[in-house]
Amino acid sequence: VSAASFMKSFAVQTVDAAGARALAGPAARLARLEGLEAHARAADVRAEQNLEVRTEAPIRRRLGEIVRKTKETEIAVSVDLDRAAPVRIASGVGFFDHMLEQVAHHGGFSLTLSCAGDLHIDAHHSIEDCAIAFGQALNAALIDRRGIARFGFVLPMDEAEAKISIDLGGRPYLVFDGAFTAAALGAYPTEMTEHVFRSLSQALGATIHVSVTGENDHHKTEACFKALGRALRQAIRVEGAELPSTKGVI
Repeated sequence: VSAASFMKSFAVQTVDAAGARALAGPAARLARLEGLEAHARAADVRAEQNLEVRTEAPIRRRLGEIVRKTKETEIAVSVDLDRAAPVRIASGVGFFDHMLEQVAHHGGFSLTLSCAGDLHIDAHHSIEDCAIAFGQALNAALIDRRGIARFGFVLPMDEAEAKISIDLGGRPYLVFDGAFTAAALGAYPTEMTEHVFRSLSQALGATIHVSVTGENDHHKTEACFKALGRALRQAIRVEGAELPSTKGVI
């Protein structure tokens, strides 16, 4: 004999309207056997009034898939805002892969991206086009943006600090306040960081404000991308079913 022997077990069952009506009679009888007259009467009332049971609307899967082909790059991107995995990035630029992984991880969403680009020239086209395709995939995943929080982060990394404000309101605009002293981090040109955010803003239809300070360019760059992920995590969160705008449209 244990404490469990004296405990009641409860089961919760979700049914449609027809199922609720069919179960009302047995539920009332069982409630009366247990001496739960109020519960029994509630079941009787539901059966008598033939009330419809409110059901939840089907959940839309927030998935965006983009294939972008130019004379310079060929990119495939898939974003699932309601799943945290998988995250697989192959842009051809190792440091940029790491940055996009940070965005997805801190954003809490699945991101797969592959890019075949003209890296024999330089990394510019691959990085820029990946940012554009990523933004387009995010935009597709958000559908009409109904129910999202819309706004969303300050993130420190050692001596560096990145502040990002984002508005997924369909109005592309970028303010970038920050500078880098190193020309490149591996094969990644640091000048591309602002360019990535600008391309993402345009393709996603988002206002993004970035401010970054610090001494180490690696830390500063990584803080920017991590903060972007955190800002997106807040902004894409579903809070209801309404459009997040008094205009009724985004």
